[in-house]
Parts: sequence; C-alpha cells; structure tokens
Amino acid sequence: MEWQPHITVATVIEDDGRFLFVEEFKAGRLVLNQPAGHLEANESLREAALRETLEETGWDVELTALLGIYLYTAPSNGVTYQRVCFSARPVRHNPERELDSDISGITWLTRDELATQPERWRSELVLQCVDDYLAGISGPLELLR
Repeated sequence: MEWQPHITVATVIEDDGRFLFVEEFKAGRLVLNQPAGHLEANESLREAALRETLEETGWDVELTALLGIYLYTAPSNGVTYQRVCFSARPVRHNPERELDSDISGITWLTRDELATQPERWRSELVLQCVDDYLAGISGPLELLR
C-alpha cells in the first residue's frame, strides 16, 4: 500500500487569554482539539480552516497568521497527518448553527486549564499549537499559495 499523509487544517482562536476548543468523541472518549479537519477537493488551506472552524464551533473567524506546519503520526493507527495550523481572531458567533455530528460542544480554556488535562487532548499537538501561539510564532498568510 502506498504511504500517503492526510492533509488537515487547524485554527488556534484566542480571545482575552482563552482559547476555543471543540469537545469531540474519538475512540469512545471525549477529547479536546482545536477546530480542525481535512482539506477537501477544490478548496484552499485558508478556506478549509474557515469552513472547519464554522462547522465545528459556529464561529466565523478571521485568519491572522500561519502558525505552523506539523507532522504527526497517530499511535492508534499509524496514519500520518500534515497539520497546517492558523491563528485567528473570533468575529461572530452563530449559536443557532448546528455543529458537526461528532462535536459534542465547544469550550473556552486558558493555556493552564488545558495543560492540566493531558488525558483529554486529541493529540499532543493541541497544547503544542497553543504554546507556539503564545511564543509569538507566526508567518504571513501569503506563504500559502
């Protein structure tokens, strides 16, 4: 079988020291993740990040920077993911919007609140992306073509 990484996007959304996370069921447990998902055919990475964030959280956001490009191999199934992570600011919440079926809810947490719950992270990238954001890592969105 040919090895092929999965291309995903994720968005770190900060508002007054708190970060927006989704609560989702994976492998029978409730985990925390940034709004994230797979790139779909005929969409740009930026479009995918905006779409996934809206579908999973009901929030319209404005992308502000490229936070990083991460490679992660899931220990549960050996699948490799390339995660293109953005930072964003919240613009408008649409509370009436129905969230994706695998999302049980959304929550805003500080970095410290997140750090005390490693058993709830979908992967170690959840905290890594927050820490990179807090370290001031950012690249211009124009890097993505």
